[in-house]
Amino acid sequence: MQQALFGGGCFWCTEAVFLQIQGVIKVVSGYAGGDIPNPNYEAVCTGQTQHAEVILIDFDEQRVSYTQLLHVFFATHDPTTLNRQGNDVGTQYRSVIYYFDETQKQQAEQLIVELKQEGIDIVTELSPVPTFYPAEDYHQNFYAKNPSQGYCNFAIPPKLSKLRGKFQDLLKTE
Repeated sequence: MQQALFGGGCFWCTEAVFLQIQGVIKVVSGYAGGDIPNPNYEAVCTGQTQHAEVILIDFDEQRVSYTQLLHVFFATHDPTTLNRQGNDVGTQYRSVIYYFDETQKQQAEQLIVELKQEGIDIVTELSPVPTFYPAEDYHQNFYAKNPSQGYCNFAIPPKLSKLRGKFQDLLKTE
């Protein structure tokens, strides 16, 4: 079992995407990279705690590689806008990869170089894993529990469409 920690805007969106990937065992929405211990959603939303909304992914590396997860990450959010994803603006929505070890760091660096060579201006932060704080229970598996919620209807379906269009071979079959 391996772990990945990504921030790609609203954690409701990133969680919904990565729960669709084969080999992903668990996804926990939370906060990382900030200045205060045990932040809550209201504090993080102010942008003053410096935490990013992130997802902690437990995955089976025999079924999906970290590099494959990185490809999904970059394809399903906008890694070219600083502190913004669509209408969500603030440092809490920054694009960030927190790496657990040197191998993850090198894989992320390599993909960022490749994307930049393709002319994509990547602004994704790459940092060692800080303390991760799980978000409140009502944020966990939010899209599945609230499919008719307005934000979910607007923001998540386009990301899932990109996922299905580009990564059909990585999707869970059940």
